[in-house]
Parts: sequence; C-alpha cells; structure tokens
Amino acid sequence: MADPIITLTTDFGSSVHLVGSMKGVILNINPAARIVDINHNVTPFDILDGALSIANACRYFPPRTIHLVIVDPGVGTQRRPLLVSGEKHYFIAPDNGVLSMVFEKESCTVRHITSDHYFLNPVSPTFHGRDIFAPTAAWLAKAFQTEAFGDEITDYVRFTMPKAKPSGQAVKGVVLRVDAFGNLMTNLTEEDVPAAAVSSGTIKLTVNGKQIQKFVRTFGSGAPGEPVALFGSAGFLEIAVNRGNAARTLVVNRGAEVTLDLS
Repeated sequence: MADPIITLTTDFGSSVHLVGSMKGVILNINPAARIVDINHNVTPFDILDGALSIANACRYFPPRTIHLVIVDPGVGTQRRPLLVSGEKHYFIAPDNGVLSMVFEKESCTVRHITSDHYFLNPVSPTFHGRDIFAPTAAWLAKAFQTEAFGDEITDYVRFTMPKAKPSGQAVKGVVLRVDAFGNLMTNLTEEDVPAAAVSSGTIKLTVNGKQIQKFVRTFGSGAPGEPVALFGSAGFLEIAVNRGNAARTLVVNRGAEVTLDLS
C-alpha cells in the first residue's frame, strides 16, 4: 500500500511553530506519512473560510487521504473532536461546522474521538491540534480502523451554506471570501447566471452600489483596473480586477450583498 497522505488546513499561519509541531507529532508516530499543506492562512477563527478551503481542495487528493482541519476557536471547551469517514476520504476536525460543506456534498459516517490512549500526554487545553488531532491522524493512517477511535454520532454541528435568493427580477447573493489577490468570491453559481450573459460577455452585477458590466472567462481578459465578473475555479461567480485588487477598488469585504439583475 502506498504511503498514507495526511493534509493540513489551519488558521495558524506560518510565522510560528504550531504547524511544525503537528508535523513532528505525525512523523514520530508514523514516519511513512506524506504530509501536504493545503492552507495555513485560513482567516483566524473563521469556520466558513476553513469550510471553503477544505471542500474546494479535498476532491483532488487520492482515495484514503486523511484531511486534518484545525480551525478551532473553541479549543479546550466541551466541543468534540471528530473523525469523519467520507465516500473516499477521512476528515479529522473539531465539531464546530468546519466540515459543513463536506457533509453537504457526500454521505459521511461521523465518530466522536474518545479513545484518549491515542493522544499525547499531557493534553494541552490550548493546543489540541498537536495533542489530539495530529496523533489521531497519524494512528489512523497506520490501519484505517475508524471504529477504534470512538462511537458514531449523528448530532454533530453543521451549517447550511448561504445560498443566492431570487428577488423580483434579480438574484441576491453575498461575498463569501476575499482572497489574497483581492478577488471577491460570491455565492452565485453558474445556475444563477443567465447563459446569455456568459455568451455575450455582458452582465448586470451590483456590489456596494457599484456596477460590474463585463463578464470574462479569465482574469487577464479585463482591461487593467477594470472590475469584471467571471467564474472561478471553485465554480462560484467572482469579481476581479486585472492586475489589481477588487476588494480595495470597490471598497468591499466579505458579507457584502451582491445583486445580479436578470431583467
């Protein structure tokens, strides 16, 4: 069997030792593990941003990959650690909704991790990523015996992703995320955007009182400094500025309302 793959998604950043400590724990238990960093710049404490990160990346990994997702503002509280068996992959995360998009896309079996003999000792109340989640991933990757880690549960936390909603002759959505380039990812999808807009290259989109009228297929298609709309690689409608920053240009942040005029 190929060496197991364990991915890491956190809001820890890369300027401190936290991610490195987790990798050390994993390799100490299971030296054969191949560790892949997905994203360590999830917005701090932001469950939705973490959910988007793992849901958009996990599908591209081989079957039986173990995804470790630590966005955990409730660390040390009564929130539960989870081991999730999806249709092809495994997920280890706190029970706070960070796997909601995974639950939405596929059938999963969810276990409450209670077998504390797999944990490091002592367990720090402020670093469960190192002392609970990382060793669980490493031990799971040895035999994939999920039942050894705890009982199945059905009352795990999940939230419904905000959906675009019809409003008269328009569809209203929101900005879900602002990426490092200042691109605005909305919750509008291909189903919400008329095919005529795509084929004609014109769209009637309003955000923060400003209109975007040009639909393009790639970031480089817009004129420098011009806000444009396009479908990003995750399948959502995005607002971008060629070689610029749409968030700064339009003075928009996450949560801003986006209106698509269908008239």
